[in-house]
Amino acid sequence: MRHSKKFNHLGRTSAHRKAMLSNMANSLIFHKRITTTVAKAKALRIYVEPLITKAKDDSTHSRRVVFEYLKSKTAVAMLFRDVAEKVADRPGGYTRILKTGNRLGDNAEMCFIELVDFNENMLAAKESKAKPTKSRRGSKKKADAPKATATAAPEVKEAPEEKTEE
Repeated sequence: MRHSKKFNHLGRTSAHRKAMLSNMANSLIFHKRITTTVAKAKALRIYVEPLITKAKDDSTHSRRVVFEYLKSKTAVAMLFRDVAEKVADRPGGYTRILKTGNRLGDNAEMCFIELVDFNENMLAAKESKAKPTKSRRGSKKKADAPKATATAAPEVKEAPEEKTEE
């Protein structure tokens, strides 16, 4: 019976699946972003997020446990040095899956899977984007506010110009 056996086998034998997920995890740690199918990305998320959690505790035991999964000394070193340092204050959710459409040959759903704290574009956009205030009566106030700043701005510019002419 298959009671409580929920993970995706991905059409592979156990050894092939473990090797594939190990290689994909190594690539994700090295490159911070990889392209794959949605099914593989979801399986990789389940595989790699506990390893990143273990990497927060830099001990010999946790390094050995992570090495059993990744089988690459350089990947383990990079995970404990670079990745764990950036995600130290994050309580989980270290990866992000962004769907990109279907593959041309077999119409498989494709996506990017990336480490959340390493996408510089999204981090920059998040900082520059201000939170909008929600108000039922705010539309009149917001319309008046730009006019007030527009009239105040030229006055500020005129004062320094007079000083420079004298």
